[in-house]
Amino acid sequence: MVWIEAALNGPWTRQRQPGIPVTVDEVVRDGIACAEAGAAIIHVHAYDPASGVQNDDADIYAAIIEGIRAQVDVIVYPTVPFVGGAAAFADGSQTQRYSAIETLAARGLLEWAVVDPGSINLATFADGPARQAGSTYLNPGAHIQQGLAVAARCDLVPSYAIYEPGFLRLGAALAAGHACPPPLYRLMFSDTFTFGLDPDVEAIDLYLRMLERHAPGHIWMVAGLGLDVRPLIPHAIARGGHVRVGLEDAPFGTPLSNRAWVEEAVRLVRASGAEPATARQVRADLARQRDSLREPP
Repeated sequence: MVWIEAALNGPWTRQRQPGIPVTVDEVVRDGIACAEAGAAIIHVHAYDPASGVQNDDADIYAAIIEGIRAQVDVIVYPTVPFVGGAAAFADGSQTQRYSAIETLAARGLLEWAVVDPGSINLATFADGPARQAGSTYLNPGAHIQQGLAVAARCDLVPSYAIYEPGFLRLGAALAAGHACPPPLYRLMFSDTFTFGLDPDVEAIDLYLRMLERHAPGHIWMVAGLGLDVRPLIPHAIARGGHVRVGLEDAPFGTPLSNRAWVEEAVRLVRASGAEPATARQVRADLARQRDSLREPP
């Protein structure tokens, strides 16, 4: 069984990705549609509909999660706030960054949490010739440790975005110090942004060699930003991996909806001789992994 995750919107606003859902009702509707199409996992960013920018309010996330799960059995998890510049290093910033996650977990609404083990310059290939700086996605060590500590306290699966090979090694090393569920390693690729390895099968295989060395037995998937991930899906499935699609990850301006991206993933999963997993099957896979990693070698 192959897991399919749908990332519905991301931080882009409609200026960059016009088709994303923004209001609670829109996000709920897309989440339900994606689950009905075959996604077992839904990832969301909350927005302020008036301004059209991200708003990481626990009550907005709660309304989204409850709205989706009232109709379908699916794993739904939110992002954490983007923090840049000196604010990322201020005293208490790590606690504030994960406050909504802790609130949602205390309400029994979460199974997973974003914990990204590293920082990157987030620039596009077009930024260089235009002499644009792009942005910096900061995850200082104190923030990573906070995310893993929250995951341990609340029994949440850490969802690792592996933007660079060093993220994988750091994430594996830090997770070893926390009694949290085993992290999911999401291998990130792009044709639009300059981070990471080139999006090809050789890069997947390189990451898998690193996983075998640093995090053997852990579950992984392919994903991206500004990427048509479909060419990578057959190889990922053949190597035992899973898949993330959706408007957060897709090329900017894609004509496909979130549901259509999930349908494409389902088509490719079945063409590879597999079937999409349900949320119940994802949970069972995670439980088996957790038990196997606890067993002495």
